[in-house]
Amino acid sequence: MSAASKRTSTREDRAARLALIQAEQRAAERRRTRRWVVVSSIVVLAVAAPTTFVIAGEARRDAEVADVAARPIAGEQQVDVAESGHVPGEVDYQSETPADDDRGVLPPIGGDHDQIPQNCGYYTEPVRDENAVHSLEHGAVWVTYRDDVSATDRDRLRDLAEKNPYLLVTPYTDLAAPVVATAWGVQLEVDSALDDRLEPFLVRYLESEDAPEPGAPCSGGVGV
Repeated sequence: MSAASKRTSTREDRAARLALIQAEQRAAERRRTRRWVVVSSIVVLAVAAPTTFVIAGEARRDAEVADVAARPIAGEQQVDVAESGHVPGEVDYQSETPADDDRGVLPPIGGDHDQIPQNCGYYTEPVRDENAVHSLEHGAVWVTYRDDVSATDRDRLRDLAEKNPYLLVTPYTDLAAPVVATAWGVQLEVDSALDDRLEPFLVRYLESEDAPEPGAPCSGGVGV
């Protein structure tokens, strides 16, 4: 074999080896890409699965609450409210409050009231009945709580107030139950803000058409 032939053969051998190495590199790159896609898919599924589960759980819970709210809430008390209007000064609400006992007192559920409503929101100090009743007239729900309720109860009530612009939450002196939810003409006593009946009560009566002036603002008055 001539020298020229040997050089040509050597170049061809190097080219063949280079092509083989490049092919192996491309194959390795494809394997790495496939592994990355598989791992990424697993990560996405791992992240998405709990989120999907949570969303499905929330939707199911919302449906359950709506189902309970479609009927009068177990334990609620309904009282006919006499004609009401704006009056100055204090109001004797005894006739507009469900009968109480030695446990304490219950907030009024309607009647005459101050001309200025209590702004809805969460309060750490009691408010005047007369202003709160005006808020009830606008379709608000007034949730009152004892001073000795747990921090968990307070956090739950604060969270509900932040989510519902027609919810008024205040402490109430000598309250007959740990937590009392009041709408115009109806009231519910519960032992805790975590009671399963509280949220359906809110769904049923917030901005209720049973209030004299549903949809009138629960803002622009006094308070927070």
